[in-house]
Amino acid sequence: MKNTNVVIDCLQYNNWDRSLFKATRDGGVHAVHVTVSYWEDMQETLQNISKWHRHFENHADLIMPVRTAADVIEAKSSNRLGIIFGFQNCSPMNDDLGMVQVLHELGARFMQLSYNNQSSLATGCYENNDPGITRFGKQVIKEMNRVGMVIDMSHSAEQSTLDAIALSKRPIAITHANPASFHPALRNKSTAVLQALADSGGMLGLSLYPFHLKHGSDCSLQQFCEMVAEAVEIMGINQLGIGSDLCQNWSYETLEWMRSGRWTFHADHGEGSADNLNWPAQPDWFRNSGDISNIARGLQQAGFSNEDIAKVTGNNWLAFFDRSFTSL
Repeated sequence: MKNTNVVIDCLQYNNWDRSLFKATRDGGVHAVHVTVSYWEDMQETLQNISKWHRHFENHADLIMPVRTAADVIEAKSSNRLGIIFGFQNCSPMNDDLGMVQVLHELGARFMQLSYNNQSSLATGCYENNDPGITRFGKQVIKEMNRVGMVIDMSHSAEQSTLDAIALSKRPIAITHANPASFHPALRNKSTAVLQALADSGGMLGLSLYPFHLKHGSDCSLQQFCEMVAEAVEIMGINQLGIGSDLCQNWSYETLEWMRSGRWTFHADHGEGSADNLNWPAQPDWFRNSGDISNIARGLQQAGFSNEDIAKVTGNNWLAFFDRSFTSL
């Protein structure tokens, strides 16, 4: 796989249809990590996976499931978009340790231990107190390590994330966040976390979601690429990728579901506000998957080599998948 360049976006949440599959593939992306569940329980997650099975059947000329790194190469060679299943919360487990293997066998390769709030496994980044990974969380980490499901701490709080890095016998991922030194959003990660992640061999997916960017929707390509250079100084070039957090084809009601789930009867504005309720506008240089080519162009202008650009836009994720998706 060393001589194969691929483009991978390690987090999107889209209302997928044929036109979006085609646009993503035609935009030069070879694989994308898709969000199957946010707050859904096991039964609802199974229903979502069933919908994906219909997508694979009805659009077999455009997409295919990815369960191994080799599947990404097959997707590229067959001119299809590889689809990697992931969960942005641990709710699909239904607090049952045995479900980790079941979900892995159904194709899941990433699972976040918490999503903004406290879960039975870890603390979310919006909580005021972070006691770290729970007793149950420690068992889940062991089981995820065993079966080959990647621990994702994108929406988790500081101590929980540091605990996960220390407890996991395999490198973990933060699939979609940025350095807090670039922009101090609750979802972005401290230098201490990023250094620990790098020291353990983990991966950071750099986010294009406006609330994670300096100046939000007005963040310039140059500013983003300067952030990438700063992240390289913290973590090194081999542990950075793209996790755009791109959200397409959804209504405002879906945004409410993302933010509030079933845990509150009141509107939770997340990283937005009562004056800014809707989906934030993407920067004009990253409107869709095809605009990863703009990132490559910006990195070239910032002085990155072609080899390093290829690493950031996909090859690092491919190498990580090769190490992570197999059982111990």
